[in-house]
Amino acid sequence: MPKITDEQVELVRALIRSVPPGRVTTYGDVADAAGLTNPRQVGWILRTDGADLPWQRVVPASGRPSVANAGRQLELLRAEGVPIVDGRVRLRSCRADLDALMDE
Repeated sequence: MPKITDEQVELVRALIRSVPPGRVTTYGDVADAAGLTNPRQVGWILRTDGADLPWQRVVPASGRPSVANAGRQLELLRAEGVPIVDGRVRLRSCRADLDALMDE
């Protein structure tokens, strides 16, 4: 994995914090907005420095949460009003526009 700078870590954290309740983003969206080369880098940042972030609002591009946290993640997202069908987040109706959120 390429080296990640402190600035990139802080940008990823800011991007994730900017996603409001009821909206989600994908690992790829965050990676693109932060200038990272791989969505897995976003996952690494969440694992190592994301305990205070709304981690549940970051999902894979498929909309289906990872098996390890799927139950808890879907529960938290449902409580925020995120539309979920058959265990999959309906990205078309709740995907956050990170560029617009960061401009606010």
